Amino acid sequence: MTAQDSSATVAPQGLSAEGAQRLFAEYGPNEVVEPKLHPLAVFLRSFWAPVPWMLEAAVLLQALNGEGLEAAVIAGLLLFNAVLSYVQGARAETALAALKSRLALSAAVRRDGAWTVLPAREIVPGDLVKLSLGAIVPADVRLVAGSVLLDQSMITGESLPVEASAGAQTYAGAMVRRGEAEALVVATGARTYSGRAAELVHIARGPSAEQAAILRVVRNLAVFNGFILLLMIAYARAHAMPVSHLVALTLTVILASVPVALPATFTLATALGAQRLVRRGVLPTRLSAVHEAAAMDVLCADKTGTLTQNRLQVSAVRSFGEVSEADVLALAASASSDGGKDAVDAAVRGAAAKRGVTVPPVGRFMPFDPARKASEAVVMREGEEYRVLKGAYAALAALAETPAEAEGMVDVLAAQGNRVLAVAYGQGEHLRVVGLVALSDTPRTDAAPLIAELAGLGVTTVMVTGDAAATARTIARSVGIEGAVCPAGRVPDQVTPGDYAVFAGVFPEDKFHLVKAFQKGGHTVGMCGDGANDAPALRQAQIGIAVASATDVAKLAAGLVLTEPGLGGVVTAIHEGRATFQRILTYTMNALLRKVELVLFIAAGLVITGHAILTPMLMVLLLVVNDFLTMSLTTDYARPSAKPDVWRIGPFTMAAVLLGLAKLVFLIGGLAYGCFVLRLDIGQLRTLSFFIMVIDAQITVYTLRERRRMWSSRPGTWVLASSVLDIGIGAVVSLSGWLTPPLHVAVLLDIAGAAVLFAVLFDTLKARLFSLLRMY
Repeated sequence: MTAQDSSATVAPQGLSAEGAQRLFAEYGPNEVVEPKLHPLAVFLRSFWAPVPWMLEAAVLLQALNGEGLEAAVIAGLLLFNAVLSYVQGARAETALAALKSRLALSAAVRRDGAWTVLPAREIVPGDLVKLSLGAIVPADVRLVAGSVLLDQSMITGESLPVEASAGAQTYAGAMVRRGEAEALVVATGARTYSGRAAELVHIARGPSAEQAAILRVVRNLAVFNGFILLLMIAYARAHAMPVSHLVALTLTVILASVPVALPATFTLATALGAQRLVRRGVLPTRLSAVHEAAAMDVLCADKTGTLTQNRLQVSAVRSFGEVSEADVLALAASASSDGGKDAVDAAVRGAAAKRGVTVPPVGRFMPFDPARKASEAVVMREGEEYRVLKGAYAALAALAETPAEAEGMVDVLAAQGNRVLAVAYGQGEHLRVVGLVALSDTPRTDAAPLIAELAGLGVTTVMVTGDAAATARTIARSVGIEGAVCPAGRVPDQVTPGDYAVFAGVFPEDKFHLVKAFQKGGHTVGMCGDGANDAPALRQAQIGIAVASATDVAKLAAGLVLTEPGLGGVVTAIHEGRATFQRILTYTMNALLRKVELVLFIAAGLVITGHAILTPMLMVLLLVVNDFLTMSLTTDYARPSAKPDVWRIGPFTMAAVLLGLAKLVFLIGGLAYGCFVLRLDIGQLRTLSFFIMVIDAQITVYTLRERRRMWSSRPGTWVLASSVLDIGIGAVVSLSGWLTPPLHVAVLLDIAGAAVLFAVLFDTLKARLFSLLRMY
């Protein structure tokens, strides 16, 4: 298969730690280094996009007009904008790399005669690995025992899963859909068949639906601004404006209409939100999961490990007929996997070992199959083969003879909150249920308060479990989930959270139908899952949540991966998602409002003065220095909303337009003050307009960052620092005479004082408008 094959030989006890270390030093980690663009190439790409094109056009036009200094300054600002974009992109990439490293796959490996779970990157040729249901094959391997159903579509293109048994070969990246096997690693890292290891964990980062919606709004406003520009051109031509001035006016308006950092801000804000989640033990597998967590209003919670402690232990064993309880436990242990990740099998095996029960030798073993709801083993007794089945009582009762008292005993044990398994034994098709094994899993102490907190956040929690209705009802009530239990059978085509609080006896495929049923009612659904068969439901849900004990397949299908048991990670994701949503909402409101007022202000200035009241150079300077302030909003404190967040584009756009028109009063008032009271010339009026816009940006940021009154919370450190820098640059340019005629310091103080008074009035208007439009 590869050059590594010759070194790969079967070691029944697996490699020793010393031998594995030697092979690791020889072959290196089991990973493929992803090709990366040279940093210089990444930086140069910052000059090839619509926004840089606008700035480059400004440089060219100014140079053609003989404005060498202005062209040089704009070129410098273009370079600064590229550096800023590069730094922002690097921060986002750092966040994504951290996510990817935390989502790295693991595998069950036999070392020094014992099974242990190791990161997949530490696997070496010659290792003996266990392939279990829901696992990702961690390297190129050859099966040596057992049989599995493999999905190799991502590697070979085969659309149908294939059966594989001892002697078969498979490749890194294949998914185990059924069965269990042991396999010998024959190739790792770059020497694998396809090098898929580098792509097993992929952080999706495409534009979200929310970003696309906002960009549509910006596009529509750009069309509106284009209409205003045509009116200005007509007005200017009617008043015999020189062509060179008309070109400068046109370029200024075009620059004012461009959302300079909107796409980058969406990515950066979300990546920083994802980083915060990682630090708190929640791993997003795609950036859009941060937004989706903010909108979730229904959570389908798995019982085991989410509402309970996931510390299964055998609490009772019941036998029927002449079979003893020790025999029942021994048979149950024989039908349980040794060394895998199945918590039920581990609990049964552990109980058998603790009680000193002798487990009969197993000839063949078929691990738990979600479709059958049972595992099976063939054991040897007195030279004859016997079948042992362990699984759900209802599933085994349909296959085996059942004692009359069995069902009543199941109900008694289930009513105590136990998960009840039946054990059937016999030859051929002549099976009989010989006993029951009850497993207890104590409810988590934090489950009830967290469910109550979710309810306070507008999220309804329903319990979804494969356990019997009696067991599910008992656990649900103990954690504060009250309501009806959905009758066993097919999930209704449409359901609301008020219909049922508990869905018991649910097969993995039923979870997919349950998610769709909630979605038909307009709900944003979060679905918890842990198994390979949960993957369709995790993908269908707006926010799939792989719990701490989830298989690799479930993790790859989910949007969030929890690293700790319980609902704490879900609550954390909602809080952080909503805080990130509010940061993006604040930035986007700033951007849209500025697009409204800037172009209208330039139009008003043209009418008042007969000239363009901002030059292209001043406009570029204004856009870039404002990036300091607006980009800092991605790190600002944000109050998570009390209810699920959704983009309400209509009210959002209306608020931006109305507030933009209100701000226009301040801008025109300041310009009129300079024109009619101070009698400034056009050069000084341009300086005044520039400084007014700098101060106007402060009003916008500090009033819009809070949905209530602007003094409700302290701004973030980066916001305050960026504000000082922004005002400082504006003051230096306005006072020094650099790039534009200077103004007296008293004029700047007049504008600053008026801005403080206007900010209070504007904040009052904003608070009432947001309340009226329910934007809080």
